[in-house]
Amino acid sequence: MNTRIQGCQVLITGASGGIGEKIAIECARQGAHPILIARRSDRLAELANQIQRDYAVSCYYYQLDVQDSAAIRETFSRIEQEVGDIDVLVNNAGFGIFNTAVDASLDEMKSMFEVNVFGLIASTKMVLPSMIQRKKGHIINIASQAGKLATPKSSLYSASKHAVLGFTNSLRMEVKAANVYVTAVNPGPIRTNFFNIADQSGEYVKNVERWMLDPDKVARQIVSIMMTPKREINLPGWMNTGSTLYQLMPHVVERFAIKAFNKK
Repeated sequence: MNTRIQGCQVLITGASGGIGEKIAIECARQGAHPILIARRSDRLAELANQIQRDYAVSCYYYQLDVQDSAAIRETFSRIEQEVGDIDVLVNNAGFGIFNTAVDASLDEMKSMFEVNVFGLIASTKMVLPSMIQRKKGHIINIASQAGKLATPKSSLYSASKHAVLGFTNSLRMEVKAANVYVTAVNPGPIRTNFFNIADQSGEYVKNVERWMLDPDKVARQIVSIMMTPKREINLPGWMNTGSTLYQLMPHVVERFAIKAFNKK
């Protein structure tokens, strides 16, 4: 049980499904007050009602597409007025499309960066001034092992997650003196509906299904480090070892792992 988050306001983007939903439920189970953000208001309403019924905590929800920077400003202003200060922001909204650079469309590129990078940065900027002023807060950015180890057919997605990691690592140092924590979460494939869009052929899921992470376990691990100065969560451990080896010996890894990398 993470007693540090009892009574905290935890805002989660992309909360209508996948690990966003799991994180919201786990936060409520541990006495925090989730604030849910996503595009699907019907699903958010259903989840908020479930959380309030099962865990007796408040649970606000707001419909928001993080591609819309004007809507981000408006929504976060409403949250500040209606709920108050945010203690933990989990930037979970994101998506991927597995495609080669030559075949990917410019619209796919634009959408991935608007959601995965620009929406994440904009949401962070909305809560940072209050956190810095109060000298209390935690930004948790859901990145990916793809941000550390790029593979074929994920060039645009990997690029967006590289950007998230670069932003996260710089931000951590910028706000350290203000006692604001910044954590990057780098999971491998998780058993969620992410792949309904990312892997429409089903080939990648078929090849990695036995190694997929349990979303409940991932959510529990994320919630367990809230309001602590944890730098990164890397899951699974063996995959992060591969990412580390790539940083040390990129030529060797690319030469011998190319067959495995192409299984998308």
